[in-house]
Amino acid sequence: MRMHRETRLLPYIPQQVFELVADVEKYPLFLPWCTACRINRHESDTVFIADLAMGFKMVREKFTSRVTLDPGKAVKVEHLDGPFRHLVNTWTFKPAVTSSGSPATELEFYIEFEFRSKLLQSIIGVVFEEAVRRMVAAFEARAAVLYASTASPVS
Repeated sequence: MRMHRETRLLPYIPQQVFELVADVEKYPLFLPWCTACRINRHESDTVFIADLAMGFKMVREKFTSRVTLDPGKAVKVEHLDGPFRHLVNTWTFKPAVTSSGSPATELEFYIEFEFRSKLLQSIIGVVFEEAVRRMVAAFEARAAVLYASTASPVS
């Protein structure tokens, strides 16, 4: 099973970063390899089922997940159907401050997964760390586009 944890300090308030991550239908606009995403149904105000399609070169996969929102604090994604044997992804957003004392968010990203296919697992294994870093960087870049006017310098 592959796992990755990454923490970043972002110069935005937790609610802003939470809203970016929770808006899954916008992922195809900025997330590498994400070709489509749609919400199938809402189970409650804070839980929904979504389909996400990913593509990289010859590999194309679609999977269904349950997304649980803890507004302003966390987003948890759990695999329901698709190419994974196991997938859990969590984002947590903690209030923080920059070195200049401005409001910020300590973003923690965690993912663990295993594909059903050994071939797919071995293909992804080669590029896993770089792919995950690029995905987190894509969210950071999207936040800069959306919230640049409210950002404080992070030193």
